[in-house]
Amino acid sequence: MFDGPAKLLFAGPVGAGKTTAIRSLSDQEPISTDVPMFEGATEGKTTTTVAFDYSTIKLDEDTYVHIYGIPGQEHFDFMRPIVADGALGVILLLDATSSTIGDDCEHWLTSMQSIRPDFHFVIGVSKTDVVSNFSLGDIRAAIRRCGVNAPAMCIDPRDARQCSQLVRALLLGLA
Repeated sequence: MFDGPAKLLFAGPVGAGKTTAIRSLSDQEPISTDVPMFEGATEGKTTTTVAFDYSTIKLDEDTYVHIYGIPGQEHFDFMRPIVADGALGVILLLDATSSTIGDDCEHWLTSMQSIRPDFHFVIGVSKTDVVSNFSLGDIRAAIRRCGVNAPAMCIDPRDARQCSQLVRALLLGLA
């Protein structure tokens, strides 16, 4: 499938759950560059990633994966290609409470494809439990507009098992 440890990215807008997903998956305490938010802080979200989050996970006896979370704020977008160097694929996390979730999806797919056009993607949608009648329709439409072949699923970034499914789906897509 790949030689050596794989490098995967968690990408997406602020508040989608990238840092939380990395924390739930990690075998050790992640390295984090979170700092207090001065603008846009919400209940439960008072910090933001300014460079990257990093950790490793052991999928099985012989398979280690390096996982990196990239900043969601646009003024830190210069970090994305730096952290993306050498990555095999992207787990795109989106926030179901966003009124622009389809546009968010298209923006992030396009942004990551501009870094590397052959990235493989898996999309996870968080906070679907707080949105009545949530549908993946807008996300599927964005995927089609971008010409990407990516599975999309609803997940809770606090749940290691659900986050592990995202990682495994991405690795299977690379096989």
